[in-house]
Amino acid sequence: MDAQRPFGSATFPWYDSVWLEQYEKARDWLKLNRPEALSAFEHSFDVLRTREDFRIKFFDPLFDAVTLADIRAEIAGLKPTDFELHEAKVFRRFVVHDHPFFNELQRSLLPMVSEAAGEALEPSYNFLSLYAERGVCPMHMDSPESKWTLDVCIDQSAAWPIHFGKVQAWPDSRQVANNEALLPTCMEDFDSYSLQPGQAVLFSGSSQWHYRDTMPSTSDKNFCHLIFFHYVPAGTMELANPKNWNRLFDLADMDPAK
Repeated sequence: MDAQRPFGSATFPWYDSVWLEQYEKARDWLKLNRPEALSAFEHSFDVLRTREDFRIKFFDPLFDAVTLADIRAEIAGLKPTDFELHEAKVFRRFVVHDHPFFNELQRSLLPMVSEAAGEALEPSYNFLSLYAERGVCPMHMDSPESKWTLDVCIDQSAAWPIHFGKVQAWPDSRQVANNEALLPTCMEDFDSYSLQPGQAVLFSGSSQWHYRDTMPSTSDKNFCHLIFFHYVPAGTMELANPKNWNRLFDLADMDPAK
């Protein structure tokens, strides 16, 4: 898993939209050059799409006091050089991807998360996210590499709500070409959750808009420590990574620059 994910694409104006741009680029190339293979390519990704009747799953608690204490001790033992800084400016957070301690924790949660998602899963990646003063999470959809996300609150200065839209189809670049609004402007249909330490929510980040407003200022030191465990359907790790598509779909003749 590439720890330093690109912020966004030239086509879709939100964080983590590069995957969708690559998918559309491959689909458009096939449409022009190998139209007979287009349908099979598109249907290959049905497994990464989310069923419309999925609803957020809330865990209260996910972790007990002993597990929370172990996680906090692990965080306290991290060195400054362990943290990635590439999201400090926009999100106001410091992150650590795929730490061995959290990898093992993610694997231990697999049966429970699979049951909650309604399908057999495998771990994709995870990251610890330490939000600082004025932290924010702009509205976005994730790439299907994180079709399912277990968002866990570890510690915080005050409750900080996260907001979720309903499951929907992946946005299409034709909406951009037609000047249609891609980012929701009406928040009435969003569900909000204010997690306490030890609580968690399971959502489908690649098919649900989600965001956090600027962190509330309630003390001299405002913060929120979260862990995001990402999962994909079992057997789809190769498919979820665009780097494998040339091999999986014989796209070797596609010029990635176009």
